[in-house]
Amino acid sequence: MKKFQFTLQKLMDFREQELDRQKNTLSALRGELVKIEEATADLRRKVYAESTELERVCAQGAQAYEISVRKRYIVTLQQEIHQKEAQAVQKKAEIEAQLGVVVEATKDVKTLEKLEEKQLEEYKALETKENEQFIEEFVSNASVRGGQ
Repeated sequence: MKKFQFTLQKLMDFREQELDRQKNTLSALRGELVKIEEATADLRRKVYAESTELERVCAQGAQAYEISVRKRYIVTLQQEIHQKEAQAVQKKAEIEAQLGVVVEATKDVKTLEKLEEKQLEEYKALETKENEQFIEEFVSNASVRGGQ
């Protein structure tokens, strides 16, 4: 009997490659989200540091122009934080969508794996049946030869 070969092996290989590609995309999106969150944290630290510095400068009696410039800088940093937060929300939505794609690709691969298992079971059953027939023929031939 010839060796077992899954009839849809090429399709299974393709689906596995697609699953790997989708997982890599998901990983990249998660990496981008981490970078956005790190940038947001850096901006928050800058706002805190600049606010603390502004309080110190005000306590020392700084000029109105200097206070105004520092306040505008803090507002600009806060606007950047809001932009980063919006980017994070968008990236999280992209991650959720990509997660759905990965789940579907995983289901496709699992379905093909189950089909392969079923074909392998059928192959083994057929192989067992052929072996039993061979043994029966061998025993039958041996008894015919033994009787002569």
